[in-house]
Amino acid sequence: MTDREVLTWDLFGQASRELAQSIADSGFAPEVVLGIARGGLLPAGALAYNLDCKALFTMNVEFYTGMGTTLDDPVILPPILDATELDGLSVLVVDDVADSGRTLELVHSFCRDHASEVRTAVVYEKPTSVIRADYTWRLTDKWINFPWSTLPPITPR
Repeated sequence: MTDREVLTWDLFGQASRELAQSIADSGFAPEVVLGIARGGLLPAGALAYNLDCKALFTMNVEFYTGMGTTLDDPVILPPILDATELDGLSVLVVDDVADSGRTLELVHSFCRDHASEVRTAVVYEKPTSVIRADYTWRLTDKWINFPWSTLPPITPR
């Protein structure tokens, strides 16, 4: 399929390492990596390992309801992170893709008043994003097949 960007597990490993290298090369050393669930969980974990950051938090945000369909606005879902846990810390907010960028923007805003510094990292960024991530592995305007979400869910029989 040429109308899609396909990220394999092997390529994800390479992307994680290269993204971590660009973060380290910039001199930024996050004290907390915050992954946006669900798509940002695997990239956040990989970056936390690659950057040797032991503090890994998550936030659940719902926005996409299907391929190309969204809610009117992204919504933070419970359990909601206690923002005071970020007080005075440098935070790296991670997601799989900045498509519209609205989810990344929401979480960045949530952290901004507590953290000493907030930077963002994504595996992919699209030209339609309202926010430019501080660190991006690849730019694309295609729909992305991620290895963790391409196959249908496994459900009980």
